[in-house]
Amino acid sequence: MTAVATVLTAVPRRRREWVFYSCLGILAVAVVAAVLSPWITPYDPTATSFDSIYLNPSPAHWFGTDQLGRDLLSRVIDGARSTLLGSIALLALATALGVLIGLTAAWLRGWVDTLLARITDVMFAFPGLLFVIMIIAVFDSGTVTAVVGMGLAYAPVIAKFTRAIALEELARPYVDSYRLQGVGGLALCARYVLPNMVPTLLGYLVVLFGDGLMSLATLNFLGFGSQPPSSDWGLMVEEGRAGVIQGILGPALVPGLTIAIVVVATNVVGVRLSDSLAVRR
Repeated sequence: MTAVATVLTAVPRRRREWVFYSCLGILAVAVVAAVLSPWITPYDPTATSFDSIYLNPSPAHWFGTDQLGRDLLSRVIDGARSTLLGSIALLALATALGVLIGLTAAWLRGWVDTLLARITDVMFAFPGLLFVIMIIAVFDSGTVTAVVGMGLAYAPVIAKFTRAIALEELARPYVDSYRLQGVGGLALCARYVLPNMVPTLLGYLVVLFGDGLMSLATLNFLGFGSQPPSSDWGLMVEEGRAGVIQGILGPALVPGLTIAIVVVATNVVGVRLSDSLAVRR
């Protein structure tokens, strides 16, 4: 996030606006593709054709075909749904757990804060990917296991961020004012503190979404998440490796570039959104 913010700061204002709206358009296209994929794919994304293996891009197949003769454009469009939904699901799980842990630690302080801090530190001791692989080793591979594992891996990151901004929010005068009026801790956090934290959290989560998408794609690439014939983008890159050895880059390059473009667009929009919400606040 810092690197993206630094790059954007060095770009002239008018050009920054163009970059932002371009990235916003890319994300809009990805969302539309995810929502409308059953109706806008030119071909059945799972249909194989051994007469069309490794075709080059053409008017019939804009992005070419893969090792089973499947249309790459159709698979990229179809894969947008599973890729984006998986990233949203893992982020939703991580946010629910992280916000709960972070807000509880900031509110109660004392030994509760220390205990939760030590638990999150233990989670940080394991690389996220390694932690997820450990979970998959116990519960077997699959999309649900990968999403839950990544959600648990990201929860400590969100918890620490939430605790930091919650401590700042709880130090504001209005908190003491509501306490003197007899407002309970749960009501105060739910009705006032948490809503005031949402703008800061939202900008951070948008940036984290791109990181989560990349991590989930990595799991799928390694074979721990989605399984064939899924058209998830990470799995498509893994399946396209055989073509790279033969000098056929399309099946791996197309989904790989799609992931990179969406992640960069998410980071740019997230940084801009975070700055905008911070100014309004």
